Amino acid sequence: MRNQRSFSLEFKRRVVEELMSGESRPAQLCRRYNITSSVLYHWKRQYSRGKFNNEPTEEGALRDRIEKLERLVGKLTLENEFLKRGLQHSLSRSQRNGKSSGYGDVSVSPSGGGVD
Repeated sequence: MRNQRSFSLEFKRRVVEELMSGESRPAQLCRRYNITSSVLYHWKRQYSRGKFNNEPTEEGALRDRIEKLERLVGKLTLENEFLKRGLQHSLSRSQRNGKSSGYGDVSVSPSGGGVD
């Protein structure tokens, strides 16, 4: 099994800045520092997000923001579905018992269309 090399943040930052400045092409950097192109582009993504004690680029900051918002949307969607099912269960149980739900003519469609 091959030992995994580790590089300092300073080294990674220096290599990525050299790439972004246009001084060297990606293939040249990969040969010079004996790294793969996937590692180089992974470092570039990390750099754009400010992971190397640098200011994140605007693009990286926007990507982070989008990822956070997508996670929030997913969480809220799950909570919404859970609450819809709970309301539907509560209404159907109260109707079976012949009790008024107190919600008037509220009905929940099982298709996930929301509260009518």
